[in-house]
Amino acid sequence: MKNAEAGVLYVVATPIGNLQDMSLRGVEILQQVDRIAAEDTRHAIPLLKHFLINKPMLSLHDFNERDRSAALLHYIQAGESIALISDAGTPLISDPGFHLVREAHAQGVRVVPIPGACAAIAALSAAGLPSDRFTFEGFLPAKAESCKNRLLSLLHEPRTMIFYEAPHRLLAVLQMMHEVFGNRKAVVARELTKIYESVMLNDLSELVAFYEKHTDKQRGEVVLVVSGGVEETGETKEVRAEDVLRILLADLPLKQAVSLAAQITGCRKNLLYEMALKMANNA
Repeated sequence: MKNAEAGVLYVVATPIGNLQDMSLRGVEILQQVDRIAAEDTRHAIPLLKHFLINKPMLSLHDFNERDRSAALLHYIQAGESIALISDAGTPLISDPGFHLVREAHAQGVRVVPIPGACAAIAALSAAGLPSDRFTFEGFLPAKAESCKNRLLSLLHEPRTMIFYEAPHRLLAVLQMMHEVFGNRKAVVARELTKIYESVMLNDLSELVAFYEKHTDKQRGEVVLVVSGGVEETGETKEVRAEDVLRILLADLPLKQAVSLAAQITGCRKNLLYEMALKMANNA
């Protein structure tokens, strides 16, 4: 194999659980670079020890990335080669590194990807949902209202959607998805490549019922894959707008619900206002 080149930033994917998923090229690059930038150096140590890699490390995470990027690029401009890794999977995919990579390009530094594991793509490949077009949405907002609003903004998204989620929020998010999206097909992929791996495809209602009953299964790293909505047509737009309004009116004042529904659906506010008044009168 060609040796790591001087003055290059390597973006190296690492396993998401199973160490055998580390690529030979990834191992060789990590063995050859001058330094390794890791999201959490403590987390990286077991991986590097497993592959007999002993290199100087620097942390690069959400709270120090801008300052640390300057130091890393200084090393690179001085002729060193540096590898960027995250705690698991491909760096920058819901992980730090964007600022470093952008600044590297701005300074004329060559950036080389060393591909490997990615939880989002692994889940999609095993989901059994359309994979020709998809959108990666990462983590949903932590607050319930913001989370619901984000899901509402995706109500008409026709592509398969991929989300990352924390295990303690799994059931609540599935319930909210069922409320907003209706009974679509979805997949819960947990602990991918690990001992207790599971990939479950079912209707959202069935997934909610399963995780309500099996609280012991609400553990580990989670990827949610949700089927997209039907492409909007003139025949279905009014019904969809009504569904959006009904959900928003359950939690928000009428004017705020109408304003947000207009942003989500593209319908005119005056029509939505009339629709909302009818709903309120019929309640």
